[in-house]
Amino acid sequence: MAEQFKADKLAKLQALGIDPYPYEFDQRNHAAEITSAFEEFNGKAVSAAGRIVGMRHMGKLYFMDLLDQTGKIQVLASASDLDEMSLKIVDLLDTGDIIGVHGTVTKTKRGEISIGASEVVMLSKSLKSMPEKFHGLNDVEIRYRKRYLDLIANPEVRNFFITRAKILKYMRDFLDSRGYTEFETPVLQPAYGGANATPFVTHYNAIDSDVYLRISDELYLKRLIIGGFEKVYEVSKDFRNEDMDSTHNPEFTQIEAYEAYKDYNDYMEMTEELLGGMVKHIFGSHKIEHRGRELDFTPPFKKLYWVEELKKRSGIDVSRITDSESKEISQKEKLDIPIKNAYHVADALFDKYIKPELFNPTFVVDFPAYMCPLTKDKRGNKLLSERFELYIAGVEVANCYSELTDPIEQKAKFEEQESERKHGDTEAPPSDADFIDAIEYGMPPTAGIGISIDRPAAILTNNISIKEIIPFPAERPLPKHDKKK
Repeated sequence: MAEQFKADKLAKLQALGIDPYPYEFDQRNHAAEITSAFEEFNGKAVSAAGRIVGMRHMGKLYFMDLLDQTGKIQVLASASDLDEMSLKIVDLLDTGDIIGVHGTVTKTKRGEISIGASEVVMLSKSLKSMPEKFHGLNDVEIRYRKRYLDLIANPEVRNFFITRAKILKYMRDFLDSRGYTEFETPVLQPAYGGANATPFVTHYNAIDSDVYLRISDELYLKRLIIGGFEKVYEVSKDFRNEDMDSTHNPEFTQIEAYEAYKDYNDYMEMTEELLGGMVKHIFGSHKIEHRGRELDFTPPFKKLYWVEELKKRSGIDVSRITDSESKEISQKEKLDIPIKNAYHVADALFDKYIKPELFNPTFVVDFPAYMCPLTKDKRGNKLLSERFELYIAGVEVANCYSELTDPIEQKAKFEEQESERKHGDTEAPPSDADFIDAIEYGMPPTAGIGISIDRPAAILTNNISIKEIIPFPAERPLPKHDKKK
């Protein structure tokens, strides 16, 4: 019924010769600048635009709450101050309409900063009703599926995306200032690699061949290092055919960076400087609140040794376990995992004994070598690899290697992965013959890191789920009977 009223008002506007969807409006001012500098704007003419998110009237005096990107401001529209056309428009307005306002800044008797309108312009007539409880759109299904309604009904959500944008900009600026060159590498790849994950598969009709949405851009950035670039990075959309939860989305954003002649120790220092500086830059302090606790980004970050710490807590030396032993360990430890090889059992043991306690930024260092097919062995201990992951608030946000540069060893490790795939591990990537060919020409010592954008953004905006900071997260299809609704 309400939508029919809106349609009727649309028809009346058109009958009056008013274009309900004009081409432009001269918006010169925003709500926040007017309210924050009232003394400067008081009595001056302004031109504002936005969506009506609240309306009330007393006789011929209309009060409208106008929402723009920066916030809300009240508009006073009085019959005695408006021209004839504006008065006709005001009589046909609804909550949800987008309007432009020319007027003078004033303050009401109650002290509310307002724009006293002299002209109102229709910019977009809404044909659907806003959520019933305007300031409380809390149904997460609606919020994620119809993000535009979420942004209208919960304007504070906009700050999540603004913070995310600041994170990305700071990281880019940080790397650019250190002489890194930004690249774009293929999203569609003939052979996927760089991580353990199941890919999305598509078909390239022109060459009649299957290709994969990348799970990582690692092997292409390394080709650039082989080609002579010494500092490279990419802000990448990567894709992994996995389930959706608070820390996973099948389409996600990360930064990958590689620098020749460095190792994982150098990148630990750089990561502390990057993240510590970023938090200080955005929030004015190294310390922020997350889930009711103080989260401290003051360098240096804590360092924890993966195998050593897990052995203390579980009694299991995961650097030495074999695939044949893994099933028994999985049963004894009651690990709910579909694949029971050494890699997946070790990963599950880490999640059980260590991960939940990693709140403040912590480097988890020196992984079992069999978990790291693209990484150099630990100097002095071939059972380990020179790899770290950074955990914040119990979530992995970065992954770094002293990169493997020996082509013979790399080929052997690729073959091991192929064997795992044949034994049912769909997350083990295939061998990449072209990359082996490239590395055989010689690759300098190199450090590489992948840093999530989604997960730190969720943590720094005091959210639990990354869906809050991905504008349009993946959602399961609605049941057929709900689609029309």
